[in-house]
Amino acid sequence: MKKRLLLFLIPILLFSGCTVSYKFNGASIDYTKVKTISILDFSNQATLVYGPLSQKFTECLKDMYSKQTKLRLVQRDGNLNIEGEIVGYDLTPMATQADGYASETRLTMTVNVRYSNSTKPEENFEERFSANRNFDASKMLESVQDELIEALDQEIAESIFNKTVANW
Repeated sequence: MKKRLLLFLIPILLFSGCTVSYKFNGASIDYTKVKTISILDFSNQATLVYGPLSQKFTECLKDMYSKQTKLRLVQRDGNLNIEGEIVGYDLTPMATQADGYASETRLTMTVNVRYSNSTKPEENFEERFSANRNFDASKMLESVQDELIEALDQEIAESIFNKTVANW
């Protein structure tokens, strides 16, 4: 009887003291010090203007932090602060065909970001983040724009997230 009890208790004792913690979002935030984040609206200062671009990008960025961290989103003066502007939204003809016309067009979006961390000021930065997507030049931008913007917003938001809280 004692042998069975020991065989049962030994694995429990061995494994009860060990814990493994994985963070699949990569965030490394000290929630005892950092509790809030403020993300100000990103204004659109690009020469090519698309009305919903600013709002879509800002909301994508807010969603990323809301879904992947325990930080509370506040209007201003969070422990972490992110602000900036969209400084580039450009179309560039890419691969040319035999007739000299472009077969693909590249849409590039560039965002200037200012980040401040009230608990670790040495992590503050100002940096530009860019992403681009190609689309068939025979299509009008208006027909693919929303789909492309969603992908660009997501890629840039992930880059900002990784730079600010993932410490990669």
